[in-house]
Amino acid sequence: MIKPQTLKGFRDFLPATALKRQFVIEKMKEIFERFGFDPLETPALEYAETLMGKYGDEADKLLYLFKDNGGRNVGLRYDQTVPLSRVVAQYQNDLPLPFKRYQIQPVWRAENTQKGRYREFLQCDIDSVGTQSPLADTEIINCVLTTCKALGFAKPVMILNDRTIFDTLALTKKEIIILDKLDKIGTDEVINQLTLLGRTDAAELFETLKSTKPVERLSRIMEALKRQGFKDVVDFRFDPFLARGLDYYTSTIFELKIDSYSGGSLAGGGRYDNLIGSFSGRDLPAVGIAFGFDRLIEAMEELHLLPETKTASQVLVCIVDLAMLGASLELTTRLQTQGIHTEIYLDETHKLEKQLKYADRKGIPYVVIHGPDEASRGVVKLKNMQTKEQEELTIEAIIDKLTQAQ
Repeated sequence: MIKPQTLKGFRDFLPATALKRQFVIEKMKEIFERFGFDPLETPALEYAETLMGKYGDEADKLLYLFKDNGGRNVGLRYDQTVPLSRVVAQYQNDLPLPFKRYQIQPVWRAENTQKGRYREFLQCDIDSVGTQSPLADTEIINCVLTTCKALGFAKPVMILNDRTIFDTLALTKKEIIILDKLDKIGTDEVINQLTLLGRTDAAELFETLKSTKPVERLSRIMEALKRQGFKDVVDFRFDPFLARGLDYYTSTIFELKIDSYSGGSLAGGGRYDNLIGSFSGRDLPAVGIAFGFDRLIEAMEELHLLPETKTASQVLVCIVDLAMLGASLELTTRLQTQGIHTEIYLDETHKLEKQLKYADRKGIPYVVIHGPDEASRGVVKLKNMQTKEQEELTIEAIIDKLTQAQ
């Protein structure tokens, strides 16, 4: 007998959880499309050479790489930015520029599993490819803040920086990684670690960065956000220590924080103007952001922003008399055609008590009882499974009531 279990770092999502995730995804899709981003899907597998060398040495170690049955070197999708770059290069003659897309698909990383870190998880990305305009960066930030507010977050804040600030200070990759840890390890430890790397002016460097002002491009983005109704410090703020870890970022970088959630950033991204050129031979400017979907769900759970529902079904049609089976089937179809999520109990031999227990266990909010007595009077019984109250209504009245409850 095979032991039923999932692989370490991989998860099942039972209906109650899957419905919450679906609720969030549908909200996000609606906002993304409102801003003109269209859906894109790419394969789970890419050629290994497509993935390798794009994320940095440490990230490369987390790639799932193997040979397929044809002996080809392949890897599982690590993020959605590199596949997007491959798509733009591959279909460059078929895509309008700027190309604006969103992508909601799983990615795989060979992480050491711990709380909040999994080996398979969902990413939600939006990107604009083909323009260097700061308006593209602004639009991404606007879309993300609008999405968060639509999901119910009261105070989403986008943290902004520009990687060119580090270039002017001739910082190494290791030094940038240390600076990026400021929120986690504090000022003294940042200076200490920079010193251990051989930086004799670590304290002075820290003070220089602390007093740094936004570069021109970032100032234009911030001014555009103000014109769109967002407020500095409240909705967005400049942080010269924000670094972002991936090697492909070239200038603007940003991270989404929720002040009332202590679990870290919920999204991160920036501008990557050179990545697509590694596939097409010519650089195409691009900017985008990826949501950490699991962390987003965790934050919404913590702040009570998710609907509490165990099932998509709104109503169960019970079978109380075999002679009424045909009428019950007709009623089920009528409710379904009105857009009401309706199921009929699937064993006509079971007593009403067992059918009610099924509805209660599954979390179906209403049941319909349609027997010979109700049929003779032109009514149907509708029972609220939470309050246990029931009322006799016409089918038309039930349709109105359940439609309003959606």
